[in-house]
Amino acid sequence: MTGSSLVDLDRLVPYLEANLDGFRSPATARKFSKGQSNPTFLVEAASGRYVLRRKPSGTLLKSAHAVEREYRVMKALAGTPVPVPKVFHLCEDTSVVGTAFFVMEFLDGRIFWDPALPELQSNERRDYYAEMARVLGELARLDVDEAELGDYGRHGGYVERQISRWVQQYRASETEKVKDMEALIAWLTSRTIADDGVSLVHGDVRFDNVVFHASEPRIIGMLDWELSTLGTPLVDITYLCTMLRLPRIARVKGLAGLDRDGLGIPSEEAFLADFLSHSGIGGPVDWPFWIAFHAFRFAAITQGVKKRRIDGNASSSEAEGVGDMVSLAARLGLDATTG
Repeated sequence: MTGSSLVDLDRLVPYLEANLDGFRSPATARKFSKGQSNPTFLVEAASGRYVLRRKPSGTLLKSAHAVEREYRVMKALAGTPVPVPKVFHLCEDTSVVGTAFFVMEFLDGRIFWDPALPELQSNERRDYYAEMARVLGELARLDVDEAELGDYGRHGGYVERQISRWVQQYRASETEKVKDMEALIAWLTSRTIADDGVSLVHGDVRFDNVVFHASEPRIIGMLDWELSTLGTPLVDITYLCTMLRLPRIARVKGLAGLDRDGLGIPSEEAFLADFLSHSGIGGPVDWPFWIAFHAFRFAAITQGVKKRRIDGNASSSEAEGVGDMVSLAARLGLDATTG
């Protein structure tokens, strides 16, 4: 963690004392050094530990860094089979810390930053992957109307809208022409896919976006709901499988080239089958399309990180390495279209 230079404690602490039940000073704030999206802080106060998540400073792309949506969806998921941290307060008054922010509970568990799970033994890793598949299955089964999230996004047409949105986002943050990205965009925009499912989609499922119990293969909280919306329930599992296809270069830790069986990590087919058994839905019709789609989306996201680094607004010291993944992700997606 780093210091609290992005949080004015002289403004924040009195605000929380007045608006957050039970909050008591004195308090300190330390920024978590990992993570790309919204600056996130551990707030340690006399009343306990909290997590504060805010938007980055500077000019932001339209609809990006929506902490308000993150707060809403985690509040709605409280008490459902999908584990999330408790959220305590949303502040949209930008005079407090400079941007909108929310406060949630601190989960004292384990976060795995590498999907190879080097901290575990080979006979343990399969259980952690099984738990990831189970929780994603619960998310796919969630009744969005019962959770009062039926209006959280448009019904149907998710993939078409996502392609359109991320092309726009990519163009807005484009710093140079990438030949493979241009070819991938052309291929995706010429295809259609059946997309009538209405489920809550997390949008950025990775092992480092979930908190496991301190000693058990049990997820106690899914984090980073910034990209969440309504869409087809296949989105999250196919996105995660795409990320696991990436090579281990720069600061992106994919599983390409590793001996998954020797590590005790399930194959892509077994992992998908495990998810389908929990979700109760059928498998993807066009697997190459999903890999190409998610590789494109990842390339667009990392281009945004690269642009923020150039502009001086990236929230993590790791941004530079991630930005270099644009070309590689585009090639992964393009290869899937001919594989």
